Amino acid sequence: MVVIVAIVVYNVFNAPPAENRDITFSQHLKDVERGDVRLVMITRPSNTVEGEFDDGRLFKTVAPDYEAYFDTLLEKDVVVTITQSDESPYWAALISWAPMLILIGVWIFFMRQMQNGGNRALAFGKSRAKMNPNQDKKVTFKDVAGIDEAKEEVQEIIEFLKEPQRFQRLGGRMPKGALLIGPPGTGKTLLARAIAGEANVPFFSISGSDFVEMFVGVGASRVRDLFEQGKKNAPCIVFIDEIDAVGRHRGAGLGGGHDEREQTLNQLLAEMDGFGTNEGVIVMAATNRPDVLDPALLRPGRFDRRIMVDRADIRGRLGILRVHTRDTPLDENVDLQRVARGTPGFCGADLESLVNEAALLAARRDHTTVTMDDFEQAKDKVLMGPERKSMIIADDEKRVTAYHEAGHALVAHFMPEADPVHKVTIIPRGRALGVTQQLPLDDRRNYTRTYLQTQITVLLGGRIAEELVLNEMTTGAGNDFERVTDIARSMVTEWGMSEELGPLAFGGKGEAVFLGRDFNQNKEYSDDTALLIDNAIRQIVDKAYVEGTALLSEHIDVVHAVAEALLIRESLEGEEVALLAAGKVLPEVKLPADDPPPDTGETVESEEPSHAAAGIPSLDEGQQAEG
Repeated sequence: MVVIVAIVVYNVFNAPPAENRDITFSQHLKDVERGDVRLVMITRPSNTVEGEFDDGRLFKTVAPDYEAYFDTLLEKDVVVTITQSDESPYWAALISWAPMLILIGVWIFFMRQMQNGGNRALAFGKSRAKMNPNQDKKVTFKDVAGIDEAKEEVQEIIEFLKEPQRFQRLGGRMPKGALLIGPPGTGKTLLARAIAGEANVPFFSISGSDFVEMFVGVGASRVRDLFEQGKKNAPCIVFIDEIDAVGRHRGAGLGGGHDEREQTLNQLLAEMDGFGTNEGVIVMAATNRPDVLDPALLRPGRFDRRIMVDRADIRGRLGILRVHTRDTPLDENVDLQRVARGTPGFCGADLESLVNEAALLAARRDHTTVTMDDFEQAKDKVLMGPERKSMIIADDEKRVTAYHEAGHALVAHFMPEADPVHKVTIIPRGRALGVTQQLPLDDRRNYTRTYLQTQITVLLGGRIAEELVLNEMTTGAGNDFERVTDIARSMVTEWGMSEELGPLAFGGKGEAVFLGRDFNQNKEYSDDTALLIDNAIRQIVDKAYVEGTALLSEHIDVVHAVAEALLIRESLEGEEVALLAAGKVLPEVKLPADDPPPDTGETVESEEPSHAAAGIPSLDEGQQAEG
């Protein structure tokens, strides 16, 4: 195609002109004297003569400086034109060679493109690891809080790199790898950045997804290149973020044993602890899914250490808050200890978001400092979602929501095993029309049967209040029932809390085949046992429903009081719920003097009409739930 285009261009620029016959000057004079020449055009200073005969034929010659020549032309009535040429002979030669030069340039261009393409193809299997990233924003261990044990583990690795003789004299060797394990947002990547800031050795950073390509063998090539770079810069640290993208279980599930991911993992296993030696290269990795990693990757000799980076306790949360508020002007009334106590289950990312939301809220209010009220409002936003005060809700639907949330709040208040009520609101937040928020007094790591039974009762409190007061059922309890069923089923099938079935676990956990698990999940119990499981779940839920009904029936006056207060104030703090439960009257609220908006009679429903009885902590997070 390139050759054809070049030939066409050359032909266009070098199209042969009409036939122009060269003749001698003496022949030209004879033609003029015979009267056969119609016109001539003389070009100065080259004295080139181009002309046309009477029959239309063209000719060309060169005339000397001959004065009688012009007299002869005039006598024979020949039309004479004289032009002055500005072109130099060099420019004319360049124009004549232009097509050939263009052809050569096109050829050179395509040859260079082919060479670059070859270089890119060779670089396709090169590692994408970055050496010592984020040097402009250096992070140290002073910027990491709440995970003291994890800091000690990785700090020891850095000390080994700095003073290897201190450990080798006692027979110790450098750890080959360390795996950071923890839920999302707990600071695994931040800890790795701190290692990069503290270590005085080269630090390579790469994501697990950078190894994965659609072409088989590319990932393995990148692994080899990564460790080659590490050997050249040893001692060094190689950090692989989200290693589960490439280190998942092999040999089962979809894909078989010949896909790109497994070939990449095989090469990684060989490089970390194979026939070759990688002395001085420490591999660190982070994941929040250790259950899907291949066992060969987790054994000692590859990842010698598994460092747990868990959610911080109250002391750790206080340290994290202090780190994130170093550059934030705080008001005198801000008590970070109180904020830390009121955020159980928060991870480092949650607390960073809390501080940022408080700072943004203070800026919108034109405050010069961040106040405690800004922190409380930001906490409610992080926990329950932003308020949707502009949402228009009919009075009947608002009344249903008020009694629903009053049922949740009072069951939680009157049951001693329940977590204290923090806040109740009928202002739509997120996708819920109302929210009841509870905060545990301490961080929970273990759950008793009584506590779980209390959770179920609190979740059912909304539906119970609807039936007792309104004699009606609504869709608002849909999410409550889902959580009730999950807790009750786990109590029976996982935690052995059923008296009928005893301390047994029924059914394996479902694993997706894409995670390297088996296609078929075998049923480990009979149909008769399945019926017993269903009955046991039903008994737990029925017992909680009866307890909740008796509790709210006994305090039905308090239910009305809390619901009426919610209709007036829209939000109640936990202390205000306690005052109403004690039969006391809340102080009057001064309503704004603005004219109320006109009643359009329009009802706007939320995207999901379920009012989850927020306030029930999630079992895997120990944190209050959303409504």
